Amino acid sequence: MSSPTSHQPPATVADRSETELIARIQERLPSPPPWVLVGIGDDAAVVEPERSRAEVLSVDALIEGVHFDRAFVPPDAIGHRALAVNLSDLAAMGAAPRLALLSMALPLALGLDDFDAIIGGFTALAARHRLHVVGGNLTRSPGPLMIDVTVMGTVKRRQALTRAGARAGDALYLSGTLGAAGAGLQMLRAATSHQPPATSAAAACVDRYLRPEPRVKLGLLLGRNRAASACMDLSDGLADAAYHMAEASGVGMTIDADALPIDPGAKAWNESRHADAMTEALTAGDDYELLVAVRPRARRRATALAERAGVPLTCIGTCTEDRAVLLRRASAGAPVDAALTRQAYAHFR
Repeated sequence: MSSPTSHQPPATVADRSETELIARIQERLPSPPPWVLVGIGDDAAVVEPERSRAEVLSVDALIEGVHFDRAFVPPDAIGHRALAVNLSDLAAMGAAPRLALLSMALPLALGLDDFDAIIGGFTALAARHRLHVVGGNLTRSPGPLMIDVTVMGTVKRRQALTRAGARAGDALYLSGTLGAAGAGLQMLRAATSHQPPATSAAAACVDRYLRPEPRVKLGLLLGRNRAASACMDLSDGLADAAYHMAEASGVGMTIDADALPIDPGAKAWNESRHADAMTEALTAGDDYELLVAVRPRARRRATALAERAGVPLTCIGTCTEDRAVLLRRASAGAPVDAALTRQAYAHFR
Protein backbone atom coordinates (compact mmCIF):
# COMPACT_ATOMS: atom_id res chain seq x y z
CA MET A 1 0.00 0.00 0.00
CA SER A 2 1.52 3.30 -1.11
CA SER A 3 1.90 6.12 1.36
CA PRO A 4 0.14 9.42 0.67
CA THR A 5 2.23 12.06 -1.05
CA SER A 6 3.66 14.51 1.45
CA HIS A 7 3.65 18.20 0.61
CA GLN A 8 6.65 20.12 1.84
CA PRO A 9 5.89 23.66 2.98
CA PRO A 10 7.63 26.39 0.96
CA ALA A 11 11.16 27.11 2.12
CA THR A 12 11.71 30.24 4.21
CA VAL A 13 14.81 32.23 5.11
CA ALA A 14 14.79 30.35 8.43
CA ASP A 15 15.76 27.23 6.46
CA ARG A 16 19.03 28.80 5.34
CA SER A 17 22.07 30.15 7.17
CA GLU A 18 23.25 33.74 6.87
CA THR A 19 26.17 32.52 4.76
CA GLU A 20 23.82 30.73 2.38
CA LEU A 21 21.59 33.80 2.04
CA ILE A 22 24.59 36.02 1.31
CA ALA A 23 25.68 33.52 -1.34
CA ARG A 24 22.25 33.82 -2.98
CA ILE A 25 22.80 37.58 -3.19
CA GLN A 26 26.32 37.22 -4.59
CA GLU A 27 25.06 34.91 -7.33
CA ARG A 28 23.12 37.84 -8.78
CA LEU A 29 25.98 40.33 -8.69
CA PRO A 30 28.57 40.98 -11.40
CA SER A 31 32.26 40.65 -10.67
CA PRO A 32 33.47 43.72 -8.79
CA PRO A 33 35.44 46.32 -10.77
CA PRO A 34 39.16 46.91 -10.04
CA TRP A 35 38.43 49.90 -7.78
CA VAL A 36 36.70 47.57 -5.29
CA LEU A 37 39.82 46.40 -3.47
CA VAL A 38 37.94 44.34 -0.86
CA GLY A 39 34.28 43.46 -1.36
CA ILE A 40 31.65 41.16 0.10
CA GLY A 41 33.00 38.57 2.53
CA ASP A 42 35.33 40.61 4.72
CA ASP A 43 34.61 42.75 7.79
CA ALA A 44 34.36 45.88 5.66
CA ALA A 45 34.65 46.94 2.04
CA VAL A 46 37.69 48.81 0.73
CA VAL A 47 37.31 50.95 -2.38
CA GLU A 48 39.73 53.18 -4.22
CA PRO A 49 38.55 56.81 -4.49
CA GLU A 50 38.26 58.52 -7.85
CA ARG A 51 40.70 61.34 -8.41
CA SER A 52 39.36 64.89 -8.42
CA ARG A 53 35.85 63.73 -7.55
CA ALA A 54 33.77 64.29 -4.45
CA GLU A 55 31.80 61.44 -2.90
CA VAL A 56 28.05 61.81 -2.42
CA LEU A 57 26.41 59.63 0.25
CA SER A 58 22.76 58.90 1.00
CA VAL A 59 20.86 56.38 3.11
CA ASP A 60 17.21 55.36 3.32
CA ALA A 61 15.35 52.68 5.25
CA LEU A 62 12.14 51.03 4.07
CA ILE A 63 10.02 49.33 6.74
CA GLU A 64 7.08 47.04 6.09
CA GLY A 65 3.86 48.62 7.30
CA VAL A 66 5.36 52.11 7.08
CA HIS A 67 6.79 52.43 3.58
CA PHE A 68 5.23 49.43 1.83
CA ASP A 69 2.59 46.77 2.33
CA ARG A 70 3.42 43.23 1.26
CA ALA A 71 -0.28 42.59 0.75
CA PHE A 72 -0.11 44.46 -2.56
CA VAL A 73 3.54 45.27 -3.26
CA PRO A 74 5.28 42.35 -5.05
CA PRO A 75 8.66 41.27 -3.67
CA ASP A 76 10.63 42.39 -6.73
CA ALA A 77 9.04 45.86 -6.45
CA ILE A 78 10.13 46.06 -2.80
CA GLY A 79 13.73 45.52 -3.87
CA HIS A 80 13.41 47.99 -6.74
CA ARG A 81 11.92 50.71 -4.52
CA ALA A 82 14.57 50.21 -1.83
CA LEU A 83 17.29 51.18 -4.29
CA ALA A 84 15.30 53.64 -6.41
CA VAL A 85 14.62 56.05 -3.54
CA ASN A 86 18.36 56.24 -2.85
CA LEU A 87 19.28 56.67 -6.51
CA SER A 88 16.80 59.54 -6.66
CA ASP A 89 18.84 61.33 -3.98
CA LEU A 90 21.98 60.91 -6.08
CA ALA A 91 20.10 62.19 -9.13
CA ALA A 92 19.12 65.33 -7.24
CA MET A 93 22.80 65.98 -6.46
CA GLY A 94 23.92 65.36 -10.05
CA ALA A 95 26.00 62.38 -8.92
CA ALA A 96 26.93 59.23 -10.81
CA PRO A 97 26.00 56.07 -8.86
CA ARG A 98 29.02 54.04 -7.75
CA LEU A 99 28.35 51.62 -4.89
CA ALA A 100 25.76 50.45 -2.37
CA LEU A 101 25.57 48.74 1.00
CA LEU A 102 22.47 46.59 1.53
CA SER A 103 21.21 45.64 4.99
CA MET A 104 18.06 43.62 5.65
CA ALA A 105 16.17 42.56 8.77
CA LEU A 106 14.21 39.46 7.73
CA PRO A 107 11.14 37.90 9.39
CA LEU A 108 11.80 34.18 9.75
CA ALA A 109 8.57 33.41 7.88
CA LEU A 110 9.74 35.29 4.77
CA GLY A 111 9.65 32.85 1.88
CA LEU A 112 12.93 32.03 0.18
CA ASP A 113 11.34 32.76 -3.19
CA ASP A 114 10.25 36.18 -1.92
CA PHE A 115 13.76 36.86 -0.63
CA ASP A 116 15.20 35.98 -4.03
CA ALA A 117 12.64 38.21 -5.76
CA ILE A 118 13.47 41.18 -3.50
CA ILE A 119 17.16 40.75 -4.29
CA GLY A 120 16.32 40.35 -7.98
CA GLY A 121 14.44 43.65 -8.08
CA PHE A 122 17.30 45.39 -6.29
CA THR A 123 20.12 43.97 -8.40
CA ALA A 124 18.29 44.51 -11.70
CA LEU A 125 18.04 48.24 -11.03
CA ALA A 126 21.63 48.33 -9.76
CA ALA A 127 22.84 46.75 -13.00
CA ARG A 128 21.00 49.34 -15.09
CA HIS A 129 22.85 52.11 -13.28
CA ARG A 130 26.22 50.32 -13.07
CA LEU A 131 26.08 50.41 -9.30
CA HIS A 132 28.04 47.78 -7.38
CA VAL A 133 26.94 46.20 -4.09
CA VAL A 134 30.09 45.96 -1.96
CA GLY A 135 28.69 44.83 1.38
CA GLY A 136 25.88 44.99 3.90
CA ASN A 137 24.29 42.95 6.65
CA LEU A 138 21.58 40.35 7.19
CA THR A 139 19.81 39.78 10.49
CA ARG A 140 16.58 38.38 11.88
CA SER A 141 13.60 40.63 12.47
CA PRO A 142 11.13 39.82 15.27
CA GLY A 143 8.59 41.94 13.42
CA PRO A 144 8.33 43.48 9.96
CA LEU A 145 10.70 43.26 7.02
CA MET A 146 13.18 46.14 6.90
CA ILE A 147 15.59 47.12 4.14
CA ASP A 148 18.27 49.74 4.74
CA VAL A 149 20.36 50.96 1.80
CA THR A 150 23.37 53.25 1.70
CA VAL A 151 24.54 54.49 -1.68
CA MET A 152 27.61 56.39 -2.76
CA GLY A 153 27.95 58.37 -5.95
CA THR A 154 30.60 60.69 -7.30
CA VAL A 155 30.59 64.16 -8.77
CA LYS A 156 33.29 66.54 -9.94
CA ARG A 157 34.43 68.81 -7.15
CA ARG A 158 32.32 71.94 -6.80
CA GLN A 159 29.78 70.60 -9.32
CA ALA A 160 27.33 68.94 -6.92
CA LEU A 161 23.78 70.23 -7.23
CA THR A 162 22.09 71.33 -4.00
CA ARG A 163 18.74 72.79 -3.03
CA ALA A 164 20.40 76.03 -1.89
CA GLY A 165 21.49 77.65 -5.17
CA ALA A 166 18.25 79.14 -6.53
CA ARG A 167 18.09 82.92 -7.04
CA ALA A 168 15.31 85.38 -7.77
CA GLY A 169 14.56 85.32 -11.48
CA ASP A 170 15.39 81.64 -11.92
CA ALA A 171 12.83 79.54 -13.74
CA LEU A 172 11.39 76.50 -11.95
CA TYR A 173 11.22 73.27 -13.91
CA LEU A 174 9.75 69.88 -13.09
CA SER A 175 10.69 66.57 -14.67
CA GLY A 176 8.03 64.06 -15.72
CA THR A 177 4.51 64.27 -14.36
CA LEU A 178 2.84 64.63 -10.97
CA GLY A 179 0.42 62.47 -9.05
CA ALA A 180 0.74 59.08 -10.76
CA ALA A 181 2.47 57.28 -7.90
CA GLY A 182 0.07 58.65 -5.29
CA ALA A 183 -2.90 57.59 -7.40
CA GLY A 184 -1.31 54.19 -7.97
CA LEU A 185 -0.96 53.64 -4.22
CA GLN A 186 -4.61 54.58 -3.69
CA MET A 187 -5.64 52.16 -6.44
CA LEU A 188 -3.69 49.34 -4.80
CA ARG A 189 -5.22 50.08 -1.41
CA ALA A 190 -8.70 50.21 -2.89
CA ALA A 191 -8.40 46.92 -4.76
CA THR A 192 -10.01 43.91 -3.12
CA SER A 193 -7.63 41.48 -4.82
CA HIS A 194 -4.56 41.38 -7.02
CA GLN A 195 -6.61 42.05 -10.12
CA PRO A 196 -4.95 44.17 -12.81
CA PRO A 197 -6.02 47.83 -13.18
CA ALA A 198 -8.93 48.41 -15.54
CA THR A 199 -7.13 50.74 -17.96
CA SER A 200 -3.61 51.20 -19.29
CA ALA A 201 -3.49 54.65 -17.66
CA ALA A 202 -4.36 53.13 -14.29
CA ALA A 203 -1.78 50.38 -14.79
CA ALA A 204 0.84 53.04 -15.50
CA CYS A 205 -0.02 54.80 -12.23
CA VAL A 206 0.35 51.56 -10.29
CA ASP A 207 3.70 50.89 -11.93
CA ARG A 208 4.90 54.41 -11.11
CA TYR A 209 4.28 53.64 -7.44
CA LEU A 210 5.68 50.11 -7.46
CA ARG A 211 8.75 50.83 -9.59
CA PRO A 212 9.70 54.53 -9.52
CA GLU A 213 12.22 55.61 -12.13
CA PRO A 214 14.97 57.76 -10.58
CA ARG A 215 16.03 60.59 -12.91
CA VAL A 216 19.73 59.77 -12.68
CA LYS A 217 20.66 60.61 -16.28
CA LEU A 218 18.86 63.96 -16.14
CA GLY A 219 20.56 64.92 -12.88
CA LEU A 220 23.95 63.95 -14.28
CA LEU A 221 23.48 66.00 -17.44
CA LEU A 222 22.20 69.06 -15.59
CA GLY A 223 25.11 68.96 -13.15
CA ARG A 224 27.89 68.26 -15.64
CA ASN A 225 26.69 71.00 -17.96
CA ARG A 226 26.04 73.55 -15.20
CA ALA A 227 22.44 73.91 -16.35
CA ALA A 228 20.80 73.95 -12.90
CA SER A 229 21.27 76.38 -10.04
CA ALA A 230 19.38 74.17 -7.56
CA CYS A 231 17.81 70.73 -7.60
CA MET A 232 15.99 68.31 -5.29
CA ASP A 233 13.84 65.24 -5.68
CA LEU A 234 10.14 64.90 -4.94
CA SER A 235 9.86 62.14 -2.35
CA ASP A 236 7.20 63.85 -0.24
CA GLY A 237 5.42 65.93 -2.87
CA LEU A 238 5.97 69.11 -4.87
CA ALA A 239 4.50 71.41 -2.22
CA ASP A 240 6.96 70.18 0.39
CA ALA A 241 9.89 70.30 -2.04
CA ALA A 242 9.09 73.88 -3.08
CA TYR A 243 9.20 75.06 0.53
CA HIS A 244 12.44 73.19 1.24
CA MET A 245 14.18 74.66 -1.81
CA ALA A 246 12.84 78.17 -1.17
CA GLU A 247 14.00 78.10 2.46
CA ALA A 248 17.43 76.69 1.62
CA SER A 249 17.96 79.22 -1.17
CA GLY A 250 16.46 82.23 0.61
CA VAL A 251 13.95 82.96 -2.15
CA GLY A 252 10.22 82.87 -2.74
CA MET A 253 8.42 80.96 -5.47
CA THR A 254 5.36 81.44 -7.62
CA ILE A 255 4.06 78.20 -9.11
CA ASP A 256 1.63 78.31 -12.02
CA ALA A 257 -1.19 75.86 -11.31
CA ASP A 258 -2.15 75.68 -14.99
CA ALA A 259 1.39 74.66 -15.95
CA LEU A 260 1.62 71.66 -13.62
CA PRO A 261 2.00 68.42 -15.63
CA ILE A 262 -0.57 66.30 -13.80
CA ASP A 263 -0.58 62.69 -14.97
CA PRO A 264 -3.76 61.96 -16.99
CA GLY A 265 -4.34 58.65 -15.22
CA ALA A 266 -4.03 60.30 -11.82
CA LYS A 267 -6.37 63.09 -12.88
CA ALA A 268 -9.01 60.61 -14.07
CA TRP A 269 -8.69 58.57 -10.86
CA ASN A 270 -9.10 61.59 -8.60
CA GLU A 271 -12.03 62.91 -10.59
CA SER A 272 -13.74 59.52 -10.25
CA ARG A 273 -13.37 59.88 -6.46
CA HIS A 274 -14.51 63.52 -6.49
CA ALA A 275 -11.07 64.47 -5.13
CA ASP A 276 -9.17 67.59 -6.11
CA ALA A 277 -6.57 66.40 -8.63
CA MET A 278 -4.47 69.53 -8.09
CA THR A 279 -4.19 69.05 -4.32
CA GLU A 280 -3.43 65.36 -4.71
CA ALA A 281 -0.74 66.06 -7.30
CA LEU A 282 0.93 68.67 -5.10
CA THR A 283 0.98 66.62 -1.90
CA ALA A 284 0.78 62.88 -2.65
CA GLY A 285 4.52 62.18 -2.83
CA ASP A 286 6.38 59.12 -4.18
CA ASP A 287 6.82 60.77 -7.59
CA TYR A 288 10.63 60.94 -7.32
CA GLU A 289 10.77 63.59 -10.02
CA LEU A 290 13.24 66.48 -9.93
CA LEU A 291 12.41 70.09 -9.08
CA VAL A 292 15.03 72.22 -10.82
CA ALA A 293 15.86 75.93 -10.65
CA VAL A 294 17.45 77.28 -13.82
CA ARG A 295 19.11 80.62 -14.54
CA PRO A 296 17.41 82.54 -17.40
CA ARG A 297 20.46 82.15 -19.64
CA ALA A 298 20.50 78.36 -19.13
CA ARG A 299 16.86 77.60 -19.96
CA ARG A 300 17.50 76.37 -23.51
CA ARG A 301 20.43 74.30 -22.33
CA ALA A 302 18.34 72.64 -19.60
CA THR A 303 15.47 71.73 -21.93
CA ALA A 304 17.90 70.37 -24.54
CA LEU A 305 19.58 68.21 -21.90
CA ALA A 306 16.21 66.90 -20.70
CA GLU A 307 15.37 65.93 -24.27
CA ARG A 308 18.71 64.13 -24.47
CA ALA A 309 17.85 62.29 -21.24
CA GLY A 310 14.45 61.33 -22.63
CA VAL A 311 12.60 63.05 -19.79
CA PRO A 312 9.91 65.74 -20.18
CA LEU A 313 10.86 68.99 -18.46
CA THR A 314 8.10 71.55 -17.82
CA CYS A 315 8.49 75.15 -16.67
CA ILE A 316 6.09 75.51 -13.73
CA GLY A 317 7.01 78.86 -12.21
CA THR A 318 9.67 81.32 -11.12
CA CYS A 319 11.78 82.17 -8.09
CA THR A 320 11.03 85.55 -6.51
CA GLU A 321 12.73 87.99 -4.15
CA ASP A 322 10.16 87.73 -1.37
CA ARG A 323 10.04 84.60 0.79
CA ALA A 324 6.45 83.60 0.01
CA VAL A 325 5.69 80.33 -1.78
CA LEU A 326 2.59 80.97 -3.86
CA LEU A 327 0.28 79.01 -6.13
CA ARG A 328 -1.06 81.09 -9.02
CA ARG A 329 -4.48 80.13 -10.34
CA ALA A 330 -6.33 81.57 -13.31
CA SER A 331 -9.54 83.51 -12.69
CA ALA A 332 -12.03 85.51 -14.70
CA GLY A 333 -9.86 88.60 -14.29
CA ALA A 334 -6.23 88.74 -13.22
CA PRO A 335 -4.52 85.57 -11.91
CA VAL A 336 -4.95 84.99 -8.18
CA ASP A 337 -1.95 84.16 -5.99
CA ALA A 338 -2.45 82.31 -2.73
CA ALA A 339 -0.02 80.74 -0.30
CA LEU A 340 0.78 77.18 -1.32
CA THR A 341 -0.41 74.82 1.40
CA ARG A 342 2.55 72.97 2.85
CA GLN A 343 1.43 69.41 3.20
CA ALA A 344 3.53 66.26 2.98
CA TYR A 345 3.91 62.74 4.29
CA ALA A 346 4.49 62.94 8.07
CA HIS A 347 7.06 60.32 9.09
CA PHE A 348 6.32 60.48 12.83
CA ARG A 349 2.53 60.66 12.90
